[in-house]
Amino acid sequence: MDLDLYQSLVDSIDRNYLIDCHQEMIAIRSENPFETEPRPGYRETEMGQYYAELMSANGLEVLFRKIKQGRSNVFGFRKGQGDGMTLMLAGHLDTAPTEDYEDAYKVKHENGNVYGRGACDMKAALAAYLEVARILNTARLKLKGNLIIGGIIDEEYQMIGSKDVGANGPHADQGIIGEPSELQICPANKGQLGTHIRTFGVSVHSSVPETGDNAIVHMAKAIQAFSDYNEALLQAEPHPLCGNGRFTPSVIKGGTILSTVPDQCELEVDRRVLPGETKEKVFEEYRSRLDPLVEDNPTFRYEITEPTWDIPANDISEQEPVVQSLLSAYEVVMGEPTLCRAFAAATDAPNMGFPTVVCGPGSIDQAHGKNEFVSAQQIVQAVQMYLWTILDLLL
Repeated sequence: MDLDLYQSLVDSIDRNYLIDCHQEMIAIRSENPFETEPRPGYRETEMGQYYAELMSANGLEVLFRKIKQGRSNVFGFRKGQGDGMTLMLAGHLDTAPTEDYEDAYKVKHENGNVYGRGACDMKAALAAYLEVARILNTARLKLKGNLIIGGIIDEEYQMIGSKDVGANGPHADQGIIGEPSELQICPANKGQLGTHIRTFGVSVHSSVPETGDNAIVHMAKAIQAFSDYNEALLQAEPHPLCGNGRFTPSVIKGGTILSTVPDQCELEVDRRVLPGETKEKVFEEYRSRLDPLVEDNPTFRYEITEPTWDIPANDISEQEPVVQSLLSAYEVVMGEPTLCRAFAAATDAPNMGFPTVVCGPGSIDQAHGKNEFVSAQQIVQAVQMYLWTILDLLL
């Protein structure tokens, strides 16, 4: 590592440009449309166009890849001069919804923090990537390896953007996803398996309920069957970084009108899976709790649907070059060492098709909340860490 070169690049960080870009991106409404049709404010189009313009202005060759109508990944390329590796700095362009978040787009920079939807999740990292691109372009730095900056769609829902990267590229050797980890280095995170458990009954008039069969009553017994499931998960062998899996009954629906015995009830459940846990293993655990109810009551009928969410866990080696480089960068920037940790939430990382670590500014505690913010200083520190890693791996 050329420490003098690194320091000169750090000294050239333009904090005003960085924070201005960050605030401009927050003001671009790019909420995930989820099941609805993409439309202005509920898609990534406008955010992707803004990002592409600034990547191009900062010397990157820009490419869009259409994933769905009105929704495209966007990439900026800085080609190396030799036979070095390729590093991708990637992040999602979409944000969580803003229901009941009155000031979601009233962007503020107060008391050292930047506020607004997407401030930490994850437009802070996207802004840091742009500042990295600007610094490298201004310095006319010749790298051996290739740098790719990626703006990815649909992280907040089905992650079709990162799945497309894994299937169709562009390919890299190492990757960083700047999810809000408070700049901790996270080579592992739990995955998420969502599905519906349904119970069935016989619909009749509620004045004669004994002639029917109440699906909600059956679901109550099913829920009770899972009452100690989290306790069992916590007693299992933990993953070294991710710890133990978790289970949450999240959404329940049943019945149609007050005067009718319901013939169907549906429970959507969330299972946070560890590296190595499969859908088949989880469904076997579900059936082991539900099948005894069938044995006890022949009228009890249930089904487990195919997953509504099936996001794998991430688990790359701590010895991957990008992980080791970020650990060194953290110590240089923060003045103290740190250890690898697990990121709390599911991410695009395992879909990318190459070893990808999570490390970004902001805290997951602020993501998806109604007062989202990030420390401006931490965005600057993110730029410093990313610059170190680029010099370390690509120079």
